[in-house]
Amino acid sequence: MKSFNLSAVSPPHEYHRYDRKSLLPVFQPENIALIGGSEKPGSIGRVLVENLLNNPVRGKVFLVNPNRDELLGVKAYPSLGDLPEKVDLAVIATPAQSVPAVVDECIAAGLGGAVIISSGFREIGEQGAALERQIQQQARRANFRIVGPNCFGVMLPYSGLNASIAGAMPKPGKVGFVSQSGAIASAVLDWSFREQVGFSAFISMGNMVDIDWGDLISFLGDDHHTHSIVMYLESINDARSFISAARETALSKPIIVLKGGLQGQEIPAALTHSGELFSDQKVLNAAFRRCGILPVRRLVDLFAMAEVLAKQPPARSGNLTIISNSTGPAIRAMDALLADGGDLATLAPETESKLKQVLPPEWTPGNPVNLLRDADSDRYEETLKIVTEDPNSDGFLVILAPHPMNNPTATAERVSKFARLKNKPLLASWMGASETAAGKAYLNQHNIPTFPFPDTAVQVFNYLWKYSYNLRGLFETPHLPPDSLEFTPDRERVAELIDTARREQRTHLSTLEIKQILAAYGLPVLNTEVAVEEEQAVQMAGQIGYPVVLKLFSDTILHKSAIGGVHLNLASETGVRQAFRAIREAVHRNASDKDFRGVIIQPMLQRYGYELMAGVCPDPQFGPVLLFGAGGPLAKIHQDQAFALPPLNSTLARRMMEQTRIYKALSGEKGYKSVNIEQLEQFMVRFSQLVVEQRWIREVDINPLLASAEELSILDARIALYPPEHSLPRLAIRPYPAQYIQEWKLRDGAPVTIRPIRPEDEPLMAKFHQTLSDESVYLRYFHPVALKQRVAHERLARICFIDYDHEMVLVVEKDVPGSEEKEIIAVGRLNKLRGINDAEYAILISDGYQRSGIGTKLLSRLVEIGREEGIDRIVADILPENKGMIKASEKVGFTHRMDYDEQVVKAVIELQKTK
Repeated sequence: MKSFNLSAVSPPHEYHRYDRKSLLPVFQPENIALIGGSEKPGSIGRVLVENLLNNPVRGKVFLVNPNRDELLGVKAYPSLGDLPEKVDLAVIATPAQSVPAVVDECIAAGLGGAVIISSGFREIGEQGAALERQIQQQARRANFRIVGPNCFGVMLPYSGLNASIAGAMPKPGKVGFVSQSGAIASAVLDWSFREQVGFSAFISMGNMVDIDWGDLISFLGDDHHTHSIVMYLESINDARSFISAARETALSKPIIVLKGGLQGQEIPAALTHSGELFSDQKVLNAAFRRCGILPVRRLVDLFAMAEVLAKQPPARSGNLTIISNSTGPAIRAMDALLADGGDLATLAPETESKLKQVLPPEWTPGNPVNLLRDADSDRYEETLKIVTEDPNSDGFLVILAPHPMNNPTATAERVSKFARLKNKPLLASWMGASETAAGKAYLNQHNIPTFPFPDTAVQVFNYLWKYSYNLRGLFETPHLPPDSLEFTPDRERVAELIDTARREQRTHLSTLEIKQILAAYGLPVLNTEVAVEEEQAVQMAGQIGYPVVLKLFSDTILHKSAIGGVHLNLASETGVRQAFRAIREAVHRNASDKDFRGVIIQPMLQRYGYELMAGVCPDPQFGPVLLFGAGGPLAKIHQDQAFALPPLNSTLARRMMEQTRIYKALSGEKGYKSVNIEQLEQFMVRFSQLVVEQRWIREVDINPLLASAEELSILDARIALYPPEHSLPRLAIRPYPAQYIQEWKLRDGAPVTIRPIRPEDEPLMAKFHQTLSDESVYLRYFHPVALKQRVAHERLARICFIDYDHEMVLVVEKDVPGSEEKEIIAVGRLNKLRGINDAEYAILISDGYQRSGIGTKLLSRLVEIGREEGIDRIVADILPENKGMIKASEKVGFTHRMDYDEQVVKAVIELQKTK
């Protein structure tokens, strides 16, 4: 049987790759025009002229000035239209009021982009903001790319481009630096000259009217000169673009961020207790965790971590072994480690046994390993030989405090033998000044980061293991609970309840409405009844069974406990009557009689459990943000909550919970009674599903959520809606596109499901690749790819855990005969290309199911989705011998052209012309 598979346009790159085409005029220009140059000493225009002319680029630099024939002896032209050659990039330094006209001239002349140095835009108020909006509209209409305005400029040391107001060009290096602040950029540049730090790119973003974080992260991610990316960030315009680009790039290059005071909107005033716990820093850290970014606290840490990650591997976890010749510095290091979430490694018994043989008799076993103050280089080396083999240690810190009996340089030479430990970083702290200087230099030269103080070194170690923790989250395969596929939320009922409240102009839902909404998504609510009269309350309490809880039922009073509206553990009819009257009187005394609609009656749970909380609150930049943590009445006092961006899967839910202190108790550490963690994960997954699907929900406050080993129970909850006139915020991460799920039948009548891929599909994808012949693999990838390489965990994780905004991967899934298991028999991929609104597609079919109509059906479905997604055109390269795929694409409507230079068939379909 002939194989029937298709390769994507760029065979070596199987995943979504950023299309740099629209950015090339800015970052790889041939010819450049400076508009606004000057001869005036000390002026911005003069600095730009000198920087552009004194740093040769591969093309030419033209000066445009309608009032001068030349500048600094170089010919000047009246306008862009008078230039003798085509120009790619404009550098603009004219007054703000003239910039829109200059941008129009650039677009008319066919330029691709501009670096706008000019200031006087939104930073001065509404008048400048209006100019900025005008420029933005111009750029978007023409796909004209802009850095700035109000920026320091762009410097690319390897190409020689210096379109900046810097005093000098930095030396070439491996770090790509991007700053939102011109002042910070200037300070960093000055620091780099002193420290001899080089850059692959040095970019000041200014007001980010067009080119933003997503663009620059992707650009630097593809730049082979850039080995790490460091950023000073103040605001994020497009959260979805930022997260998508950062996640893709962080898989291959470290991204290190220092956050300044975030500009833009404040988090809106909270309507629930959960909302009061949110802050922009907590939300941003949640976003960083989601996409593998390492946040740091100080400006100096940005470049320290870039250097450290170039020399040492990230730590697998936070278990550090400290080796020191002095107790004081070791204790200082230990304190810094524990204060920031790290831990001391517990040395294995065999490690301590070996250490006893090489250390003095007075040595006390344990970590830190105290070598005693007379430790010489031999003792350091013998100790490191032993502890670096310890299975419980994730990293090592070697401390040397100067002493007349030790030789810092000789010790450094011995320690350097351990500079390349597999997956375990080695850091050093050589304390002192002149007497340890040579030793410090030796260690740094041999790729061991060395610090003057041990607590600074420990801070770096904590960064290393947290960075590793964030990265692992990108590769962990979530599990799919057995009942998750069978459960379907009652979305229609929830939509009906919300629509009713909105028609009635209500932004807060009643207790009964909340119970129904939560139950519709499979969340564990208690049996809840409402009584309007005292006798009714007594009757319902008897039906539920004593003891019971009575709570105020009111549409207007949200915080019931504050006015005495909650009575617990009522064990008798008398207690219910007294509680009913007390609640009604409390409302009469603190509000009005119309605020009393009755009481809510629920069973009083008589079991042990932890009081937790879950919630959601909107963020102006990232949309809805989830909360989980310790609950109960002291939740705001304990401040033990974690935050995450929806949607969640089981892995993301667990990682969110791991951020809290109470998680150690929940998981049974240190003798605490554990809960069902998997059940708690599933709770958060379903809760996040509610949040992303029911977009009119603004805030949710579930507190307390009682968790025990047996079950979960929601004891109280509040839900607030957006007002009718409110525009709904965009989700920072696109949720699973369930609308593209489709049932279909093979030619033999066997039912299959065509659906978007999920992160949980990795095991099925590994089995799928085992069904492919060498010929199928060759036709798909244009070259042989070994099975071991195709099923590697990191590769499959990137295929299964995708950004649905940038690519759509469909799998064809069917039941395995005689089993309850599923199998994937085909995969179709649609990758969007940046800048040209095209997409490329690829299809791969299990050998046993080729020639069964799957290829044509899958391609038809990809074309339908392309139209739904607003794609203009779908393209592909097909090997000429892949006759089956060529025929299938013809059936779907593709046209073909043989490219004899590349020896491929070019397939294309214009979607917007074939609606």
